[in-house]
Amino acid sequence: MSMLSTSEMDPGFARMNLPELRINYDPIDPDQFDRPITSFCIETGEDNDELPLHSHKKGQLVVASHGSVMCRAPGGLWIVPPQGAVWIPAGVMHSNCVSNNGKVYVVFIDPQASTLPSTCCTFTISSLVRELIHRLSVFPPLYPVDGPTSRLGRVLLDELVQMSTEQMYLPISTDSRLQHLAASLLNDPGDRSTIDELATRYAMSVRTFARLVLKETGMTFGRWRQRLHILVALQRLSAGSSVQAVSLDLGYETPSAFITMFKKAMGKSPRRFLAERSSFVGREPLA
Repeated sequence: MSMLSTSEMDPGFARMNLPELRINYDPIDPDQFDRPITSFCIETGEDNDELPLHSHKKGQLVVASHGSVMCRAPGGLWIVPPQGAVWIPAGVMHSNCVSNNGKVYVVFIDPQASTLPSTCCTFTISSLVRELIHRLSVFPPLYPVDGPTSRLGRVLLDELVQMSTEQMYLPISTDSRLQHLAASLLNDPGDRSTIDELATRYAMSVRTFARLVLKETGMTFGRWRQRLHILVALQRLSAGSSVQAVSLDLGYETPSAFITMFKKAMGKSPRRFLAERSSFVGREPLA
């Protein structure tokens, strides 16, 4: 696996002290398998050491079957709830964190074999794509290049380029003040400091602070913090936390206030959102 030293990374990105980005599974080196696409099933344990930021020569699609995935990469964090996926292009520094006792499928794709995006993004995974990914993971990664497994891989590649993207992304600026703020709020998402208080904390006027956040993230501060809350909530709910516990952790006075915010942003309640995405969980994909 191609690991990048701290000196090779963006300094601000490398310094970010983000919470709960820990690896709890054995990492795979995809570059040792000379095939255009390979798929692996990984079941996670609990609280092992964090995997250093690294990159691969191949692109990586991480599909959450049970639990959630948080991907850290330059420019932001991507959170994937059950039945979603995060795409990490070849050569991009990243570190994935799978929720405790989770189950994911990791698909590695040669950049010459696909026209998937050149930047990180999240996808909605169709039932067909899930079944193809599972089926491919059953076979050895060094399958015959002209056999049925190779044809299955080509079908999967055709389907992947048609996936729909999602907004499961928290932009994080390279500005040191906003990086500090992001790390602070991820460590304590229940911090309800007002924009006036935060501007004072970073020695700026309210107008300057608001303009900085909008310029660097493309969102108002209120929208940006709401996105952070949604992503943290999805991660914790996917790991088994209750709506009541999550709402309190995020600083909402009542669970109903949190549910109202979530429904307004996502179009449905947290329970319904996860239930619809997890309808496939609990049964094995077709073998």
